[in-house]
Amino acid sequence: MKLLMPVTLMLILSLCTLGTGTCEYASVLTVPNGGHWGKWGRRQFCRYGYANGFALKVEPSQFGRDDTALNGICHLQGAQTFLCLLFVRWGTWTSFQVCPGGYLISFSLRTEESQGGGDDTAANNIWFRCSDKTVLAGDGLSWGRFGPWSKSCNLCGLQTKVEPPQGLQDDTALNNVKFFCCK
Repeated sequence: MKLLMPVTLMLILSLCTLGTGTCEYASVLTVPNGGHWGKWGRRQFCRYGYANGFALKVEPSQFGRDDTALNGICHLQGAQTFLCLLFVRWGTWTSFQVCPGGYLISFSLRTEESQGGGDDTAANNIWFRCSDKTVLAGDGLSWGRFGPWSKSCNLCGLQTKVEPPQGLQDDTALNNVKFFCCK
């Protein structure tokens, strides 16, 4: 059983490059396999430029207790934290992965289908494709399957779908994510 914790799930997703001007959101990238629990939070955007790297907040296997897996993504601008979405405190941050050249342009989300009466985790990992054709694999968990790649654009913002802590019931935390395309 997990202890109830304040709503503080920081998600780490991206570094935002400098010098490309304020982002104006033009379209949204989604994938069809996101989890269905929870509610969409507020949209967050880089102040300037595009995302070019990411880190994740991941809870490791709880060995028979309630698992949540992927719990966080956070945008950064340069070396400074730019924006973080706060939900639950489960998990630890992985190391940052950064595109060798260019920006993050598409993603594939690894999710686990509903387990019926079993322990659900929803989102477990994410991969990003860079504009220089590099693929950056997240350090999330291996439950579930990766879905199809999203369409491509320069990523400059995100919105997450998160189930809040369920007390003594099954927690899934991060379920789905949308990324915004900027001009």
